[in-house]
Amino acid sequence: MTAAQLVIEPVDNNRLVNLCGQLDEHLRLIERRLAVQISNRGNQFKITGKPKDRDAAVSVLEALYEESADALLDPKRVHLFLQASGIETQLKEEAKEPHDEKNDDISILAGRSLIKPRGQNQQSYLKGVLLNDISFGIGPAGTGKTFLAVACAVQALERDDVRRIILTRPAVEAGENLGFLPGDLSQKIDPYLRPLYDALYEMLGFEKVSKLIERNVIEVAPLAFMRGRTLNESFIILDEAQNTTQEQMKMFLTRIGFGSTAIVTGDITQIDLPGGRPSGLKHAIKVLSKVKGISFTHFNSKDVVRHALVQRIVDAYEKNDLLEEAHATSSEKSQAKKRHYSKGK
Repeated sequence: MTAAQLVIEPVDNNRLVNLCGQLDEHLRLIERRLAVQISNRGNQFKITGKPKDRDAAVSVLEALYEESADALLDPKRVHLFLQASGIETQLKEEAKEPHDEKNDDISILAGRSLIKPRGQNQQSYLKGVLLNDISFGIGPAGTGKTFLAVACAVQALERDDVRRIILTRPAVEAGENLGFLPGDLSQKIDPYLRPLYDALYEMLGFEKVSKLIERNVIEVAPLAFMRGRTLNESFIILDEAQNTTQEQMKMFLTRIGFGSTAIVTGDITQIDLPGGRPSGLKHAIKVLSKVKGISFTHFNSKDVVRHALVQRIVDAYEKNDLLEEAHATSSEKSQAKKRHYSKGK
């Protein structure tokens, strides 16, 4: 990491306050979005980071100082400037380009845990999360997609990249009718989000997680309660997304505000939607697969990190599904031939 010095002129204290924002919130926003560190004394700024990120931050500060002469800056205006300038997008695209570094491993420091991905798909998954605002992790149980999503959220919160973590999932029962659940809203939805809680407790400890939930830094809500909200500077995890409808998935993805990251996880082989309704996750894969800024990682049985039997169970079910599909296709062709023969008569 190297530092650059920037002296902004002409000196105007009112414009400098406008540029930095209340409690330097504009500087903190630029830091999070461009992966730099900014400190200043008056009109003298020190920007630390990788050369390209650092140079981009210098350009942004100079341009925003020009705007500060005629406009009152706020976090939304700074966000829109970063978005319109294309600087952030350009840096992300350059980060995706192949390079010659031998050590390309990624690790996540989440609370008291240093988490390293296992296998190529987990590596790709984490890269997708780091380089995109919306990421999908799709695959069978035990592949680590939910655990890694929580790890990324915890790291982002501890680095002040986001202000809160939001955990949500559709309240669809897995083939069971549990009936009335007692308690308040949080207690009713808690059983559905237990895997997310377990990961949080492992990384941060029970007491810290409880305090963060009390302060609403970690928020738990059913997917239906996301409608009408705009989620800024948040890390949002939608778990069990295979049980969303197409309308719910579209609603969720359009909640994302500035400075936010979203991860969607699910297993399209375990859809529990009633009445055979189409899955919003399967629909999103088809509709969004070529949209820039969204990454998709598909896990398979080789990525399972649970008991060795789990991998063999997943393989057995996949083979059975293929056989049933082949049998159904054969039956349809046979029925079509019979109908054609009958019409010929």
